Amino acid sequence: MKTNRITELFGIKYPIIQAGMIWASGWKLASEVSEAGGLGIIGAGSMYPDVLREHIQKCKKTTSKPFAVNVPMLYPDLDKIMEIIIEEKVPIVFTSAGNPKTWTPHLKSHDIKVVHVVSSVKFALKSQEAGVDAIVAEGFEAGGHNGREETTTFTLIPMVKKELSIPLIAAGGIASGSGILAAMILGADAAQIGTRFVACEEASSHINFKKEVIKAQEGDTRLTLKELAPVRMLKNKFYQDIEKLYSTSPTKGDLQDLLGRARAKKGMFEGDLEEGELEIGQISGLINEILPAKKIVENLIAEFEAAKIEACAIEF
Repeated sequence: MKTNRITELFGIKYPIIQAGMIWASGWKLASEVSEAGGLGIIGAGSMYPDVLREHIQKCKKTTSKPFAVNVPMLYPDLDKIMEIIIEEKVPIVFTSAGNPKTWTPHLKSHDIKVVHVVSSVKFALKSQEAGVDAIVAEGFEAGGHNGREETTTFTLIPMVKKELSIPLIAAGGIASGSGILAAMILGADAAQIGTRFVACEEASSHINFKKEVIKAQEGDTRLTLKELAPVRMLKNKFYQDIEKLYSTSPTKGDLQDLLGRARAKKGMFEGDLEEGELEIGQISGLINEILPAKKIVENLIAEFEAAKIEACAIEF
């Protein structure tokens, strides 16, 4: 692969970004992806401030390559999280679920590169105006929390590209080298990949959850709970309970009561496949084995190069 705006911006070898997924993206995964030539990301969304500091310090000890921290801006201890990121000199921060104007200038004043995750052209432009260095445009195929627009990745990318002047990272429904190539042909400078890295040896997600991911088939995930915060999950008992509640025309409060607290932790980290929230993307239907992160990156690059040759051979 040749260098491009994203590889130059982050100082990485390949335009492969590992998503900062809650309960899956600890220091082990982030450092392995960075060592393999991509950009590893520690997911701060499931960490208390002192736990995040520990993960950052361990990541710095195990890789000299650039890595990032993903910060959902709904986090209750956001000030402490940002303080730790600055103190530990994290080079790159991915922000999501909030207004990028709030923290971008402060982070950039400390020489931290800032990337914001969006699900629409409107918020991509607002993020660019806020001064971020790059955008992640995420389609609704993605696992976990999504935008409300339900725009698919391959519809969203060219729309955002048309309006944007800063580097663009595609996310949602990408787990292969051919998927990365397709996203780049549509205008992306890189791909952010989550679901494929959930089912890897270094992910901190529970082995029960990893096994469910590789068992998943087409149609086994669904975007739901849009009244609270849209989330894509596997159809387990908890999902069926949500569907039963919807049949009674529930209030937002009813849905919140059913969701309760720590559902994602229960499913993804503790391995409760019945009562837990199993957040994963539609592309799980293409994943059928648990691999080391380094092997996943190697496979993605080999597939990308093969797809380029194949694409050149296509006749119209």
